[in-house]
Amino acid sequence: MSNNLLVLQSDFGLVDGAVSAMIGVTLQEDPTLGVHHLTHDITPYNIFEASYRLFQTIEYWPEGTTFVSVVDPGVGSKRKSVVALTAANQYIVTPDNGTLSYIKKHVGIQAVREISEVANRRANTEHSYTFHGRDVYAYTGAKLASGHISFEEVGPELSVDDIIELPVVETVVDSNLVRGAIDILDVRFGSLWTSITREEFYSLSPEFNDRFEVTIYNNDMLVYQNQVTYGKSFADVRIGQPIIYINSLYRVGLAINQGSFAKAYNVGVGPQWHIELKKLENN
Repeated sequence: MSNNLLVLQSDFGLVDGAVSAMIGVTLQEDPTLGVHHLTHDITPYNIFEASYRLFQTIEYWPEGTTFVSVVDPGVGSKRKSVVALTAANQYIVTPDNGTLSYIKKHVGIQAVREISEVANRRANTEHSYTFHGRDVYAYTGAKLASGHISFEEVGPELSVDDIIELPVVETVVDSNLVRGAIDILDVRFGSLWTSITREEFYSLSPEFNDRFEVTIYNNDMLVYQNQVTYGKSFADVRIGQPIIYINSLYRVGLAINQGSFAKAYNVGVGPQWHIELKKLENN
């Protein structure tokens, strides 16, 4: 089922040779592999971000594509190394540390196998404990993507129910408000991407140009509160003005037209960052 496509993601950056070493390992296995990059700029150690970026990207790749995601603060520990087969028949090679959370919830996982490091680890690397991205994940991903091993040959099957999942903030939907978390940034532009889905937001029956009271807390500390217009796209408000919009993943976003909301108000991401959108009565 593999299609010779391999997509790499990590928190390694490109300032040293780590990513290049991974690419070299994959091409040693099969020089004809199509090796591509999702991103190598995941915030160091941020497993949630790795999970989210996979979710953001995976559905746009063909069936049979193999993804390797290495954000692995527990490298060398007892955490398992696995390959997941998604409901869309794609493979994800990754530590079982929460990276599969968003895929399991929003895409679906058919089966998971633990990587047998006896069979699927580069030769003569068993005494190196800190670069599994090269020695286990890229190597196994290349073998799988090239069809040199089958999914069954990855290693023993594990229970999908036992995959480690990160805690999620459940959306609160009330008669005139929705409340969720700021999951992640549209990094380059500083827009906030929330956990609130389009369907949850639409329970408030919003119309374009309606105004909402937007409140942001970091834990219990008030960080931002203002009235913000709901628009179709950024140009619906003047330059420098905030806007509520539906992003490319059909979730509520908060942006400043041609500015960075995150920098303007020093807003971060994660489950402690709460956001509430309250419909104003005069809409």
